[in-house]
Amino acid sequence: MPFFAAVLALLTIGLIMLFSASYPSAYQKYDGDSYYFFKRQLIFAVLGVIVMIVMSKMNYKVIKVFEKPLIVITVLLLILVLFYHTQLDDRSEDFKRWIPLGPFTLQPSDIAKFTLVVTLASYISKNRKYMQRVTYGFLFPGLIILGFCALIYAENHLSCTILMFLIGITLMFCGGTRWQWFLAGICIVSVLAFVIIQNPDILPGYQGDRIRAWTDKTFEPLGLRWQTNNSLYAIGSGGFFGVGLGNSKQKYLYVSEPQNDFIFSIVCEELGFFGAAVIIGLFVLLFVRGIKIAQRCEDKYAALIVIGIVAQVAIQTIFNILVVTDTFPNTGIALPFFSYGGTALLMLCFEMGVVLSISRYVNIKKV
Repeated sequence: MPFFAAVLALLTIGLIMLFSASYPSAYQKYDGDSYYFFKRQLIFAVLGVIVMIVMSKMNYKVIKVFEKPLIVITVLLLILVLFYHTQLDDRSEDFKRWIPLGPFTLQPSDIAKFTLVVTLASYISKNRKYMQRVTYGFLFPGLIILGFCALIYAENHLSCTILMFLIGITLMFCGGTRWQWFLAGICIVSVLAFVIIQNPDILPGYQGDRIRAWTDKTFEPLGLRWQTNNSLYAIGSGGFFGVGLGNSKQKYLYVSEPQNDFIFSIVCEELGFFGAAVIIGLFVLLFVRGIKIAQRCEDKYAALIVIGIVAQVAIQTIFNILVVTDTFPNTGIALPFFSYGGTALLMLCFEMGVVLSISRYVNIKKV
């Protein structure tokens, strides 16, 4: 089916681009092992495909059985990481995001995204008759979202906090919450955003500095602006067809950590506008097919899970591209299927398996 084909295409291209983008920094950081990042990502990609296929064969309703244990485990992991964590490099010393597991690390926030989707889908489907009421449609789901966001923010992970918040309000809106409340919320958030942009010192530490680096293009050109400036150079030098796969110059320690959040700039440099457009087209195909699956679901619970998963991928993709092109402040949001990260890739493949399971087992409306 088109959804599955889009997933496999994005995963394959993502692995190719991750190797191309990462081998100079891997060679420099890991004693000449150019394949370091690729090998680790490939392990999780293979595991992810297996998990996706197994999950697609299972009835999605099994999620309901493990819903409460999933919530408990996720909350415990989000609390544990605050006290037991590791840093991936010197720049991450203030972050409390990764639990060490031998040669690998676990990022609980990646699990929390799916847990939030399942929690809200369950709540809304059970209370869909009352979603027009302020308590059931706004207060209670709002508290669920804020609870998850508070735990994520405690990790010093603002980008994921924003992502979780947007996933949550998307599900609330699709679940039947009054649009007037969203309009009021948008007005409040817009005012807060304006105040923060005008006064970035309101935010602590690096968060305020990132806002300042976005509004002032001359701020720390060898510091916070370095990554963004070189990202723009990479995109601009790619032209329409790119400089060719593997021929990027900016990945040679100009775009630091090019295998992570700024991998799309290397995609644009090597594959050009045409290649980037094809990749964006695959993401759009994934979104459209996902929404069509949700629209045809008679089971409200299943439909909301699909919407939540698709919204997660869509929001991450949009924000990542906006950051790479300097249209939005640097938030540190990864590009799905492309950016380096084992937990994220494994959970993403699992979520794709859930969508495929729903498309297989749910009662489909005849259209």
